[in-house]
Amino acid sequence: MNAAGRLPAPLASWAGSLSALSPELAAALGPLLRRLDTLVGAREPVADGPGEPDGVGGIGRAGRPDHLLPAEWLLAEEHPEEFLRRYVDRELLYLAPEFTTPAVRGRTVAMVDAGPSQAGAGRLVQLAALLVLHRRAAARGGELLVGVLGDEPVHWFGGEPAELLPAWLAARRTAEPTPEDVEFAAATLEAADRAWLLTSPRLADRLAERRAERLADRLPGDGFGRPSVLVSEPTRWGPAGAGHVTVRLDGTEFELPLPAADIAVRALRGAEFRRGGPTAVTPPPRETGALGRGLPAFTTEAPFLLTRGRDARTLVAVDVRDVEQRHRTAVQSKAHRPGGQVIAAGRFGRRLIALHLVRGRVHRYVSGRPLAGPEDLIVDPAELGLDEGLVERLAARPVLPLLRAGGDLLVPAAGRWRRIAPDGTVTDDGPVGRGTERERGFDRFREPRLFERTPQPDAVRARHLLHAGGTAAWSEDGKRWTLWSRLGDERRLTFREQAEVIGLVHAGREPMLITWSPGGRMVRAIRADGVRTLSRFSGGTTAPAVHPTLPLIAAETHFGRIVVGDATTGRVHHLFGRDE
Repeated sequence: MNAAGRLPAPLASWAGSLSALSPELAAALGPLLRRLDTLVGAREPVADGPGEPDGVGGIGRAGRPDHLLPAEWLLAEEHPEEFLRRYVDRELLYLAPEFTTPAVRGRTVAMVDAGPSQAGAGRLVQLAALLVLHRRAAARGGELLVGVLGDEPVHWFGGEPAELLPAWLAARRTAEPTPEDVEFAAATLEAADRAWLLTSPRLADRLAERRAERLADRLPGDGFGRPSVLVSEPTRWGPAGAGHVTVRLDGTEFELPLPAADIAVRALRGAEFRRGGPTAVTPPPRETGALGRGLPAFTTEAPFLLTRGRDARTLVAVDVRDVEQRHRTAVQSKAHRPGGQVIAAGRFGRRLIALHLVRGRVHRYVSGRPLAGPEDLIVDPAELGLDEGLVERLAARPVLPLLRAGGDLLVPAAGRWRRIAPDGTVTDDGPVGRGTERERGFDRFREPRLFERTPQPDAVRARHLLHAGGTAAWSEDGKRWTLWSRLGDERRLTFREQAEVIGLVHAGREPMLITWSPGGRMVRAIRADGVRTLSRFSGGTTAPAVHPTLPLIAAETHFGRIVVGDATTGRVHHLFGRDE
């Protein structure tokens, strides 16, 4: 796909939600989408508030006086002038409280006005609003239902945008809806639903009059006894029709440009809707030759993060141990350049061992104390199952894990575990686990041979099986999970979001699933008593890396910048550039 068929970089996080539209229409709706998302966000949050207090999550530079560190109070007594200077310059350190995010309940429901007054510009605003509401509902782990005013009984339809939008577009009515139609539709909703009304100023004004008569106060909605009302009206008419639209929501009003007339007409005829894969995203500007992704990975149980550098021949290693002592610390990473494309790597004590491809041969690279035996190790790539196509694909993925078994090296390649003896002899060591080889890299959470306990019979038969730190998690549908903890406790977790489980960590005794939604690019920690959105690790173009035994998570949220922190609280402890 050429550049004209890609989304602009500001819409990168919308790629999944906009996959039902042509790239041209998606880009044309950009101003409407971004402004509506800001406006709707205040009334349709991803999470329902901070939840209950959950101890201390780290150290910050703002807070209440009773949260000041004891050392700061000692400074105030011994050196009051320095204390005041630090206070003015916001250099004082506070304990940062942490909160549990409760599981969000309730559906997002949109009642749409499909009457004549909403034809044209109003329908374009509805299109953008439905995409915004669907994206936010998915991020909350919920769903969006759409109903057309005037239908008796009301038919609520939902699903992904590729199915929802054509059904909405086909719903056109010749008569204008009435306040009674709104009441009839609202009467079918549940108390926990978050209701929205997408309509014209005419119906909104009539509803306001009825509210003044206290006849509409019984409507469910956003917590104030009525739905949130989004009103749109075309403005700035020209030879080609309306060029702008005025949007009003609960007293807030602003004007936005509409898409050009030709693409707007095609959109309203359904010609710009499509089914298929996600819309491609134009990456931000970067240096020529850069991969564009750091591809972070924890390949062993050591507290070391490995990422690719500016190219596949550079390996960047970062020590992320003792994170509780380094709150948001910019660390100096160490770049290793073994001389060829890095295939696999692992950290063992003070050694870093890697396999790299040079002139058609796989060589061993060792940083640190030399290994016993031959100084070099050379292997034919074919013995590892590496052909030209696989080597090219591996260059765009995180490095494979490299494990040690006595004096041998173990590497998963081409669907098999390969055992490499010190003299370079390669033997087949069995197949890799089901679902371990993924486009985003090797998933060691799904490799049964690395599980230190014998899993339950139900877990072995399940379609999805993960493990970490002695805890196993399994599921048949990927949404309802059973967790068998290392202490013998059993937990059951459920989530509705279209998300992939990418890791399993522990907050003390409590196991937690880490999920990533490719569409919304949201990362969450899910436990039995609630859900926490790890916003500081969300928004990246690829899934974060989760440590196999420690509660650590790493993500490249912006080009060339990687954050590392606590997967249970979302606190960031390390910041570094992958090409440093």
